[in-house]
This record gives sequence, structure tokens and C-alpha cells, in this order.
Amino acid sequence: MSVESMEKNEKTSVVEGEDEPQINYRGIKAMPYIIGNETFEKLGAIGTLSNLLIYLTSVFNMKHITATTLINIFNGTTNFATLIGAFLCDTYFGRYNTLAFASIASFLGLLLIALTAAVKKLHPPHCGEQESHCIGPTAGQFVVLLSGFALMIIGAGGIRPCNLAFGADQFNPNTESGKRGINSFFNWYFFTITFAQLVSVTLVVYVQSDVSWSIGLGIPAIFMLVSCFIFFMGTKIYVIVKPEGSPLTSIAQVMVVAAKKRRLKIPEQPWFSLFNYSPPKSINSKLPYTQQFRFLDKAAIITPEDEIKPDGTAANPWRLCSIQQVEETKCIFRVIPIWAAAIIYHVALVQQQQYVVFQALQSNRHLGKTNFQIPPATYTIFSLMSLTLWLPIYDRLVVPFLRRLTGKEEGITLLQRIGIGFFLAVIASLIAAFIEERRKSLALTRPLGVHSPRGAVSSMSALWLVPQLSLAGLAEAFAAIGQVEFYYKQFPENMRSFAGSLFFCGMAASSYVNSFLISIVHHTTERSPSGNWLPEDLNKGRLDYFYYLITALGVLNVCYFVACAKWYRYKGEGKTTIAVEMETKKPENA
Repeated sequence: MSVESMEKNEKTSVVEGEDEPQINYRGIKAMPYIIGNETFEKLGAIGTLSNLLIYLTSVFNMKHITATTLINIFNGTTNFATLIGAFLCDTYFGRYNTLAFASIASFLGLLLIALTAAVKKLHPPHCGEQESHCIGPTAGQFVVLLSGFALMIIGAGGIRPCNLAFGADQFNPNTESGKRGINSFFNWYFFTITFAQLVSVTLVVYVQSDVSWSIGLGIPAIFMLVSCFIFFMGTKIYVIVKPEGSPLTSIAQVMVVAAKKRRLKIPEQPWFSLFNYSPPKSINSKLPYTQQFRFLDKAAIITPEDEIKPDGTAANPWRLCSIQQVEETKCIFRVIPIWAAAIIYHVALVQQQQYVVFQALQSNRHLGKTNFQIPPATYTIFSLMSLTLWLPIYDRLVVPFLRRLTGKEEGITLLQRIGIGFFLAVIASLIAAFIEERRKSLALTRPLGVHSPRGAVSSMSALWLVPQLSLAGLAEAFAAIGQVEFYYKQFPENMRSFAGSLFFCGMAASSYVNSFLISIVHHTTERSPSGNWLPEDLNKGRLDYFYYLITALGVLNVCYFVACAKWYRYKGEGKTTIAVEMETKKPENA
């Protein structure tokens, strides 16, 4: 189908009632503005975050532990903010207003961080040759830095959970061209993230590390400003969906009513006896009755005190809930154990993105025999390249083969895909431990002859970090993308903004767990006979032991995930005779 015919079909009006305005879907025309906004937003945010660890240690003179902890807290708070952003978006402001406000806040945050590098009074003086000459940031300088972080948190909290759903809003979900447009948008969305990361960890990081921090941090701020302009340019053609109230209210009602009726006994045939009502215009699919979390079924037990209106709804939704509400709540409850398993998985990947920078700093980063040195933060590009190269191979070659082998349309289930990613993350951590042990050995026996700001540089080429980074990219291709699709499909349709935020909440929890783990290891090993595992100079520590610890936690996590996956029941699948009877049973006078 041509672009012109898709545009024609997307302009079809959808009228829900005589008094309701017509909706003209113009997805193809709106897509460049949304994709452009998303691309430049990611270029701005990732361009700053990719090299932030080096900036804090080299310009703000922070120690490794302090900088790593600060970034973990920042990342965790940023990702948890998506949950608040999703709630405010769906309940009060709508996606357009949320994205508009968040984009401006993100630009101001990036601009403020750029100013901390450009204005000398906003950062500490450069360290001398001796570490004792290093002066940390003053209270005022630290406040300005944290203010920039706070604005970036506000921006990310509104942008991340809303941009996917806002892009999908521009297409008519009731037409074939609209459905294809939505799929195309999702593909472009993930491509822009990868593209932005590739540009950020190469060109932007190079400017920051080898040219100027003020210019290198100013470029992302300019990118974000362009992102704002592109977003507002498409305002007249956007489909702007008004907020209809938070879906969290329904979940809260189920939990409250189930607690109130906790002493009641569940009927022997709950699929026949419970309050079975579904809103006629609900976008949520009808769910069959399931046996898991049966204590929630008590929320749908009809008592003599419960009143039902003539239209079939409960007079007081805080005293009686429908079985449809209960099943939607069960969907959320079933996802939580899977989400918890993703936290430890993310911890392993966070290590690949953080301590690999310090490993590269104390490794031979020369490109061949030239004097050019690859910036330490740029090595994460190998993880992105691995993910980018694998996706088309997986989609075009692996999935068709698995489809013939298993008979499943996706080749393997979503949980199987996530599990493979979890396993690859464990292998990546194990390899990282071996590589670090080798790097340290050569640093102590055959140093390169130069010193980084932290200690002797190993003669081992930093390219030996590529295997662990490549495996981390493969793990993300399986687990991260699998999680996004899993949450999107397993949540009720009216909670897909929250489904988008759940992935980031898992990353947030992993940042806090990672920060806590680093703090515990640092303080526990600081006075041990073997010495601190995570000192400023990696050659004096045992980072390899820390990687072994992450590997052990990953193995336990994989075992936990397998148990959860066997217990899990996909939304609407596994229809028992009970479920079939519930769906096919009709009144005798029908």
C-alpha cells in the first residue's frame, strides 16, 4: 500500500456519538514530527548521560564511589519518575501536554548542566598532578548540578512513558493501514534510540573528552532545543486524546473490596456466581476467569447490601467490583514476579556500562600503533552494535527457523526470549571477571608506561572488553525488547502507559540495588585482609571478585525466573472447560 493510500485511510473519521467530534487520524504525516522529536530528545539526553561518569570524576573531582552512587540514584529516580508521569498523564494532563512540559524541562536541565562546564565558577578548579590538590565541588556548585539533574528527571518522567503511546495515538487502530502504521512506528522508535546512542557514544563523547566539555555538553542541549521545535511544529495535525481518569483506581477498588470481603467464602462455581459486568465501550479485551490469586475473587461476590443500577453497573464500586476488574488486576499481579526478576538482570548490564569505563581508562586504548586513543565511554558502542546487528538476523533468519520448529508465530514465547537474555547477561558478567583479572595482571607486571588519573595503565588492549560488551548487547536484544513487548501485551489495554513505565521502573530498582550493592561491597571489603574490591585505582582492588558476585546473583536470578515462567499464565490463554463454559453460557430466554 502506498503512502498516499495509507494517508487517505488514516483520515477516516471515527464518530462515537452524535455530539462527539470527528477524529482525523493523520499518522503518516504526524510520524516525522514525533520521530524527529524522539530522535533529537534521545541525542540530547544520551549525549549527556553517556559520558556523565567521566565528567563527574574529571571536572567535578568526585571519587569513583561517589560518582557511581550519584549516577545510580539519578538513574533510579529518573526511571521511577516515569510511573508518576504515567499517572499524571492518564489522570489529568493527557499525553500532549505532558510531553510538551517534559520536553521543555529536559532542555532546561541539559542547558544547566552545560553551564556547569562552560562557567568556571560553577565547577571546581582542575586537579593538580597530585590527588591531594583536588578540591571537590562547593555547596553552591553541587546545588546547580543537582538542579540540572532534577529538571532532567522531570523531563524523562514525562517523555519516556508517553512518547510510545502518543505516537500510536496518531493511527487508527480499527484499520489495517493504522495497525501497520503502529507497527512501523514501534520499529522506528527503537531504531532512533539505537541511532542516538551510537552518535552519542562516538561523536558527542569524543567532543566532550578530547575537545571541550562545554562544547560537548552544549551540543546535547542544542539537540533538545531542536527536539522541542519539531514537536510543537506538528501540533495542528496531532490527535490529542483527552485523559479519562487513572486506571489505577480500578485496581485499588479491587484490592479494597477484596479486603473488606475477606471473610466471605468464594462460591463453588465463581464463574457463574460472581458479578459479571463489562462496560460496553471499554477498550479492554474480555478476559476469561482464572484460578490464580483467588482471594481477589471476593471483590466480585454479590451480597444483600450491594446494589446494582438498572444499567448493570455497581451502585458503589468501592463495595462491589466486576469479575472483569478482578481479572485485569490479576494480570498486573502476575506480571510483578517477572518484573522483579528483571531487576537483577539490569544490575549486570549496569556494571557493563559503568565499571567498563574505568577498565578502559586503565587499559591500552590506542587504535593500533597510532597516537589516537578511543575515549573510554565510547566502548559501549560495541554493545549497541551487537544489538543492532543481531535484530535483523533474529527477525529474518532465526524467527522463521524457530517458527517451523515450534509452530509458534513468534518462534519462541516472550518469556523464553526474556530468559535467554537473562542467561546471556550471566555469561557476560563471567567473561567480564576473566577479562578484568587479565587486565590487572598485565597492569602490575607489564604496564604501558603511562598513568591514568587513577593508576597505572595495563598493556592489555581495551578491545578485549568487546566480548563482554557484545554479549551484553545480545542480552538486551533478547531480554530488554522482550520485556517491553511482554508488558505491552500482558497489561490491560487501558494501562499501556503504565506498561511502558514498568520497564523503566525495573531499571530504576536495579540502579538502587546496584548502588546499595556497591556501597555494601565497598564498606565490607575496605578493611578486609584482601583489600578493598572497588578502590579508586582498579589495580589495587578486586573488581573481578565483584563481577563474580554479580554472576552468582545472576545464576540465582535465572533459577527464580524459570520457576516464575513455569507458573505464569499468559493473558487470555489456557482456556479451561470452566472458562469456555463462562464464555458460552447464555441465558435460557436469550
